Amino acid sequence: MTVDWKSWQPGVRATLMFVINEDRREVLLIRKKRGLGAGKINGPGGKRDPGETSVQCAVRETQEELGVTALNPVHHGELWFQFVDGLRMHVDVFVATQHDGEAVETPEAVPLWTSLDTLPFDEMWEDDIHWLAQTLIERRRFIGRFAFDDDRMLSHEVTWL
Repeated sequence: MTVDWKSWQPGVRATLMFVINEDRREVLLIRKKRGLGAGKINGPGGKRDPGETSVQCAVRETQEELGVTALNPVHHGELWFQFVDGLRMHVDVFVATQHDGEAVETPEAVPLWTSLDTLPFDEMWEDDIHWLAQTLIERRRFIGRFAFDDDRMLSHEVTWL
């Protein structure tokens, strides 16, 4: 599958949030219980509601999925996904180093505090290995473009900013 990224337009806008505990060198991930990527490990996130900004969405989704409020999130990247079935998704990626509340399991997700040194890439979306560690550890900014057939990555390109 070839994607013309120059003319690509998203059909869905969404967010991901990565809450980091710098003292413990851990990131708060989730095991998603339902929806796109159910069973996979990822950051909390989801689709933007009408009239909502990306940062509002990322904070709301983290609250809904984990009971945690991310404080002062910083935008670190964009993920552009094209799926063979036609789904086109633009995801804004945020990192927060402060939060309020304790992570709890919800109907949507199981919380997983995970070492930044041992990210579970074998249980994550295939694209994550190409950008996640650099973003969480080095705080690099990026745009990633990925084509998928269901959960199998067909192509990828990451531009570091």
